[in-house]
Order: sequence, then structure tokens, then C-alpha cells
Amino acid sequence: MGFALKAKLSAGPGLAGGLGDECVRNGWQRPFVVTDRGVEATPGFARVVEGLGRGATVAGIYAGVLPDTGVDIVAEGADLARAAGSDCLVAVGGGSVIDTAKGMAAVLTLGQSLSELEGYNTIDRPLLPVIAVPTTAGSGSEVTTMAVIRDRERGVKLSYVSPYLTPDLAILDPELTVSLSPWLTTCTAMDALSHAVEAYLSTEANPYTDALALAAVGMIVPTLPVALRRSDDLEARYRLLVASSMAGMAFGVALVGCVHAMAHALGGLLKVPHGLANAILLPYGMAYNQPVREQRLRDLARAAGVDDIIAVARALGTSTGIPASLKDAGVPWDRLDEVAELAVLDGAIYTNPREAAAADLLNLLQQAYEGRN
Repeated sequence: MGFALKAKLSAGPGLAGGLGDECVRNGWQRPFVVTDRGVEATPGFARVVEGLGRGATVAGIYAGVLPDTGVDIVAEGADLARAAGSDCLVAVGGGSVIDTAKGMAAVLTLGQSLSELEGYNTIDRPLLPVIAVPTTAGSGSEVTTMAVIRDRERGVKLSYVSPYLTPDLAILDPELTVSLSPWLTTCTAMDALSHAVEAYLSTEANPYTDALALAAVGMIVPTLPVALRRSDDLEARYRLLVASSMAGMAFGVALVGCVHAMAHALGGLLKVPHGLANAILLPYGMAYNQPVREQRLRDLARAAGVDDIIAVARALGTSTGIPASLKDAGVPWDRLDEVAELAVLDGAIYTNPREAAAADLLNLLQQAYEGRN
């Protein structure tokens, strides 16, 4: 059993505006900002950049990150950061933005392409510093040792695991999340919920990850409806951000399971957004694992204050009109067997508590396609 957390974490409204002070404290003088076009256009992003400029010289801004980021995007961003002479990276955005910055740090430090670095602990030394400022409450990437980056040419998602991928600093500022649409609020919260649930059910769960996972579930389930009713409720947004990071800490050690294996395959092959895939698949994965984790599912229900955690996960996932099935999400039936064959090779499957062959995953995908309870 083990547990470690590298990132320094600060949480509270308005904190993202003080990043320049953090740069001064750490001796970083030329931060390079990584984001996407949507975040770049928000007032919150402008506050982050303004705050950076009060203590450092912003070396440049790369806003080319796309959902389910790719190795090509990482390479382009790394080239720009290198040319700008940056001495740290500031990721302002969701999981794709933060994973992009992690990948850029690896490329810039090690001088290798991401295709050469895929795998477990292939990144074996300290990297260019990364500050993570999440604008969604979902991925938990701001505190994890992992990154998932798509190889668009091969149609697969590449996984990277190394303690050196953990950001040096994470700033959780709920003011940056109030502009999220109900759709994105739900998808990202369901991503965080899937992290917490699968970490608690994992074969690698331990008392530390259990405590974090249960606490995260206990915050997400009652808080998501509040955030959806009142998007500017800073307390609700704060709780979702903290819960997302707690879930990230839990799954960063305990890892995940079949839900993520299938979601990774759907994203790699068919470009299904990760949070959406998890929202649809989570109830099916929980039901599949129920025969070997019945007591743990009861624990999760108790933590959430509900009777049936599987039913609640299904209701939360469709609470804003997002697709209730893979069919409604545009996934073609005739590609499901291909998804299952790729999912069974995904690293997430190895910590699933119940053995799952390709045929088992295909059955789950078919259920999720039809929306069968």
C-alpha cells in the first residue's frame, strides 16, 4: 500500500488572479500559458494572465488545444514554448489542456516525441514546472501522475504514467467554472464521479484512496443539482472542484476500471468526449461489478446519502438532456466490437474488480447502446 501527492494545492475564489506571486516565490520568470479557444475568450482567463503579468513576464500563449488532445497539438505547443524561452507552463482549462501541458513539459525536458514516451514510468526525471488551473470540475488531472493523449493518425489514446507528470502547483478557483454550460458541468462532474467510484471499486484501493473516493462521491452527488440550478453558486462550484481533485488523488493511486477502458476506446476510435462516455457507461460498469463489490456499492450509496447509487448515477448523467445511450450519442452499432477489442487492451481494465473479456465489454457496450437498465 502506498500514497503520495506531489502537487501543492490551493483552493478558493479569486486565487487564480495571484499566480504572479506564485511565480515569484518559485523563481519562475517566463511562464508560457496553455489553453483552448473557449477558455481564452472568458473574463476569468484574462484575470489569470493579468495576475501572471504582475510577477512575471508572460512568454506566450498557446490556445490551440482541442478536446481529447493529440500528440500533434502537444508537439506544436512545445515548439512555441521552446521558441519563447519559457521556464514554466501554466495550463488554464480542462483535462485536455492540463494533459497537453504535461505532455509539453515531457517533450521540452526530454527532447523526445510522445510516441517514444508512452507507458509506465518511461518519464524518469523532473520536468519543466507546470501550474494547473482547472476551469472544469472533472478530470482531476491537476493532481494526478497521468496523462491521456490521442494519436489521431492511429485512432488510439496513449496513456502516460509517471510521478514526474504531476503538476507542481494546482490552483482551484471556483470563479473560473461559473460560466460552464449545464452540459459541460454535468459531463465533467460525471467524469469526476466515475473516477471516485472506480477508484473505490478498484483492486488497488487502499484506506487512503477509499477515504478520498467516498468523500468525493459524498460531495458530487448532492452538489451537482445545486450547481445546475444556480450556475453562479460559488460554494457549489467550490465543492465540485475540491471533489474532482479528491477523486483525482484517489484514482491516481488506485486507478480505475472497465468504464474508463471503454471510454478511452470510444474516444480514441470514435471521438466520443471522455466525460460524455463516462456519464453513459458508469451505471453499466457499476452493475457489472456489483456481484464482486456489492458491499462497496452500498458504501458509496451511504456516502452519497442515497439508496441506489447505480440508479442515481444514471439519473445524474441524463439530468441536463445529455444522451442516455451510446446510440443517442451517435456511436454506430457496427463499431462496438472494435471498441470492445481495443478496450480490453487498455491499462484501466487490469484494476477492474471483476475479470472482463472482450465479449463482456461488448455486452456492456451493447446494453449502453440500447439504453437498457
